[in-house]
Amino acid sequence: MPHSASRYLAEGPRVGIRHFTHEDGAEFTARVRESKALHHPWLFPPDTAEAYARYAGQLIEDPTKAGFLVCDRVTHALAGYININNIVGGAFQSGALGYGAFAHAAGRGLMREGLNLVVDHAFGPMRLHRLEINVQPGNAASIALARACGFRLEGFSPHMLYIDGAWRDHERWALTAEMRACG
Repeated sequence: MPHSASRYLAEGPRVGIRHFTHEDGAEFTARVRESKALHHPWLFPPDTAEAYARYAGQLIEDPTKAGFLVCDRVTHALAGYININNIVGGAFQSGALGYGAFAHAAGRGLMREGLNLVVDHAFGPMRLHRLEINVQPGNAASIALARACGFRLEGFSPHMLYIDGAWRDHERWALTAEMRACG
């Protein structure tokens, strides 16, 4: 039997990661709508076809962004997403992570596996040196995920991002390639 190339950029025991495509819109937006209670008040991912087209288009076309879908390797269903935004090269070689699980996959460890795959991809083929996660202090699940994947708390940024009608405080979590290698 001939070997077929994997559909994923990287695979773990239960999930694979791949880039966003325009064809993912229907499933992505359906999962977002199913996950509104889980995401609110932290995240507001696109929940319409038009909003998804704009969102995915930026992740696909903008070199300062990289979007990854976390997929169940058995069903291929979307479990969540992880984006690297504000990618800067040169002496900085850094990016800012944002992520969200979908309700059907939350609490099963799939996002932890997916985030570890994205971090390895960022520090490997993407050749980044540093990744940051900015999390609102009350978002216990996101903080637990950052901590579980080896990120360390570096500081606090008052009124950092405008979310849901107000400027929100954020904790800054970070990981470098050297920290990952020693971890």
